[in-house]
Amino acid sequence: MHLIKRLIPIAGISLVILILATQVQAFTVFEASRFPEGINLENIFTYTPLQYAIVTNVFTLGFAAQAAGLIYFVATLRKVSPPYRLASVLSAVVMVSAFLELLRMEQNWQNAFVFTDGFWRLGTEVFFNGFRYINWSIDVPLLLLQLVIVLGLTQNRAISYSSQLIIGGLLMIWTGYIGQFYEVTNLALFAFWGIVSTLFYMYILLVVWELISTTVGNLPSNLQGMMRNIRWYILITWSFYPIAYVLPVFWSTEWTIVTRQIIFSFADITTKVIYGAILTYIARQRSQADNYQEAIATVHIRSSLS
Repeated sequence: MHLIKRLIPIAGISLVILILATQVQAFTVFEASRFPEGINLENIFTYTPLQYAIVTNVFTLGFAAQAAGLIYFVATLRKVSPPYRLASVLSAVVMVSAFLELLRMEQNWQNAFVFTDGFWRLGTEVFFNGFRYINWSIDVPLLLLQLVIVLGLTQNRAISYSSQLIIGGLLMIWTGYIGQFYEVTNLALFAFWGIVSTLFYMYILLVVWELISTTVGNLPSNLQGMMRNIRWYILITWSFYPIAYVLPVFWSTEWTIVTRQIIFSFADITTKVIYGAILTYIARQRSQADNYQEAIATVHIRSSLS
């Protein structure tokens, strides 16, 4: 019931936006009639070798970072006490999911374009940004669940906040997924679904802010400031995604594509690898405070080496 009450305003605002969007004539600078519905912006440009190489290398950096993160989370798993260990397990799952998605996107990028007359041009396949949204459907709920686990909530509160965050996260991803199909052919629908997705994003921020604010007092004093800062970290790093989503509306060149893929990949690294490492640090500190021997032994080893 609490979740429904929070979602009702979002549904109402979305309905108003939809009504307004239907009154707006579809407009796009890309001559929409030339392109089939559902095509992504990446497919309408030709790229210089430099532009093509940057995007390829960005994908490589992205999945390499996820692989490195996987090794870290697996290697430190035993250093986290059982009450918080699931957060590290979920981080490892996120790394595998993101690694496979970015590897698939790099392959898709390489297969979609052919090099002719000094430029990379679209061949017989198309590039598809939708892979990202499928991956986020897995990763976003797991990333939010990690926060609930590390905070060590009671069962009832954990279920309540987890359901709010998972449902809000999935609705944010799925509405954005629908919108990205229209970025070339129908700006009104692209904007509508993007705004709805952003409303769900704001809802997630509201829940995260409330969750941390009401729970941070239960953490050891040396971790409370860091946990409060995570609210801002999520706000800043997750905001790169809507920026990348809306970028083509204001700037539409080949360099837009390069910039967008850089932003997406940078966001993937900061919201998954670095975020997971921060939560793992907090979990290990909590484990030490609970006198978990594996975590304490790590501190002793580090102290002896220094």
